[in-house]
Amino acid sequence: MVKSRLILVLGDQLSTGISSLRMADKERDVVIMAEVLAEATYVPHHPQKIALVLAAMRKFALSLREDGWTVAYSKLDDEANTGSIPGELVRHASEFGADEVIATIPGEWRLIAALNELPLVVRQLPDDRFVTSPIEFADWAEGRKELRMEWFYRQVRRKTGLLMEGDAPAGGKWNYDSQNRKPAPDDPRPPVSPEFQPDAIVAEVLELVEDRFAENFGELHPFVFATDRKQALVVLDHFISQALPRFGDYQDAMVSGEPWLWHAVISPYLNIGLLQPMEVCQRAEEAWRAGTAPLNAVEGFIRQIIGWREYVRGIYFLEGPEYTSRNALDHSRPLPAFFWGGETHMRCVREVVGQTRDHAYAHHIQRLMVTGNFALLAGLDPAAVHEWYLSVFVDAFEWVEAPNTIGMSQYADGGVVASKPYVSSGNYISKMSDYCTGCRYDVKAKTGAQACPFNLLYWHFIERNRDRFEHNPRMAVIYRNWDKRDAGQRKVVMDDAADWLGRLDAGETV
Repeated sequence: MVKSRLILVLGDQLSTGISSLRMADKERDVVIMAEVLAEATYVPHHPQKIALVLAAMRKFALSLREDGWTVAYSKLDDEANTGSIPGELVRHASEFGADEVIATIPGEWRLIAALNELPLVVRQLPDDRFVTSPIEFADWAEGRKELRMEWFYRQVRRKTGLLMEGDAPAGGKWNYDSQNRKPAPDDPRPPVSPEFQPDAIVAEVLELVEDRFAENFGELHPFVFATDRKQALVVLDHFISQALPRFGDYQDAMVSGEPWLWHAVISPYLNIGLLQPMEVCQRAEEAWRAGTAPLNAVEGFIRQIIGWREYVRGIYFLEGPEYTSRNALDHSRPLPAFFWGGETHMRCVREVVGQTRDHAYAHHIQRLMVTGNFALLAGLDPAAVHEWYLSVFVDAFEWVEAPNTIGMSQYADGGVVASKPYVSSGNYISKMSDYCTGCRYDVKAKTGAQACPFNLLYWHFIERNRDRFEHNPRMAVIYRNWDKRDAGQRKVVMDDAADWLGRLDAGETV
């Protein structure tokens, strides 16, 4: 008699076409899906993130059973649950008399290592839901002095044929970002995003999460995310028809009380497998060819998926397991309490953290130029910042989160991802948002008690990192402008910044 094999499907691998299922034999093999405490607690995940993954897992398992698969499913509160993925595999191997596991390679180094250490034969297959593979990225990266996303993106455009006219990019340009940096209009009126009321499966999960993770940062209710492929397609359809036409113009804009604006908010569904990158990009391209969405919007959206998303995954696997421990700027300040909802007078930070608390979501500029910008300017420990981003966002899985945080946001990798640190004064936030209106601080004030902390900390960052960045071609003009200031003025800025940081370190509300 041929032994059964265990087919592992993780909570972010909810796709019927995934490599482990393609390799499986429905007649003999057992699909293993497990809600385990180790995955729910390795960082203090936002309750909505936990609820999304568990609810989507349960619905996916049900669909597999309806399709004729044998599924051994462990709920988080099952008495026999061992609490870890390796433990559940060993338990089920004994139960079914199996000695082999087939898995699609996880998106986190710690899980890859855990599977490799199992006392079972484990075959980890490539995760080919992506447009490119880690091997393909490594081949592209070999011998290059700089691993810039733009050049990789162009290669992927050629590979996929997306927005291509023969060998040339559609419209004659590869990148339309110069058209995509408008502040929101005074009366934005974005489309109303789809919301899904909890069904019986989701309601049961919400009750479990409320019981087990009530102390985690973040509100669980209202929970409105899609939890199966059919619902995720509704979100995609809404974006293509209602939001994509204006997405390009306003993708960098930030508006108080408007968490979604014209963003797709499909990253959670891409990252757990309910949607696939090529189907999403093809839908956007079809909208452009049909004349219902402009090229700047469609190109900017497609670049986020086949450009940036593929690129950061390539970086994660290229750089290896130690990537998250890098700290090129030797930053060590602990995360302030206001990242976890404590009081702050900075309205921009308060708005973004509050939105994150309520929705487990903030768009890329809110993450990069508000919370990330502050963390870099203030010299926060990048490992703590990394753990925070991994914890609080519904779409955060390490392969995508770590390069965005360690590399793009915090420059902790020393320039592997970013050619310069992404820092700005309060002027950028003022230009792209309404956050500065009504703030305790004055964004136009450069010194003094009312000065915007981003203004003070910007120049403090520039000066304390002079040796590293003064000769960076993209930053040399900043240093020239700073050095043109009167020495006494520069000292006032540095003293005010040091005083502000001292109050932050003392635990004062700042």
